[in-house]
Amino acid sequence: QARLDESGGGSVQVGGSLRLSCATTGYTYSTNCMGWFRQIPGKEREGVAAIYTGSGTTWYLNSVKGRFIISKDNAKNTVYLQMDNLKPEDTAMYYCAADTVPCAHCDGGYCYPRSHEYRHWGQGAQVTVDS
Repeated sequence: QARLDESGGGSVQVGGSLRLSCATTGYTYSTNCMGWFRQIPGKEREGVAAIYTGSGTTWYLNSVKGRFIISKDNAKNTVYLQMDNLKPEDTAMYYCAADTVPCAHCDGGYCYPRSHEYRHWGQGAQVTVDS
């Protein structure tokens, strides 16, 4: 049974930074997709970033490019989301997810992970950016 445990959420001021971690157990971590998603009440879950754990290829939501970095530590079966220059609109519950390929959907050069393509989910970590 796959288990994903997020940590690292919290509250920060505008312009601040947070790093989310997602540790996986009971799951074939290598050569698979790991994604970060976020959701605010009443809105659909939004794909923020994804990484293919084999090659390290990454994909990002346009609005977080240059501010967020997804990375992996295969020895620890853990994926990270470094979030810098945080904005109030980044406030959301952030979820880690895992599944096999495809990691992201590309449409006209715009690539992003889609929630319905991921079957394994963590419990979520709240990120609040105070203005």
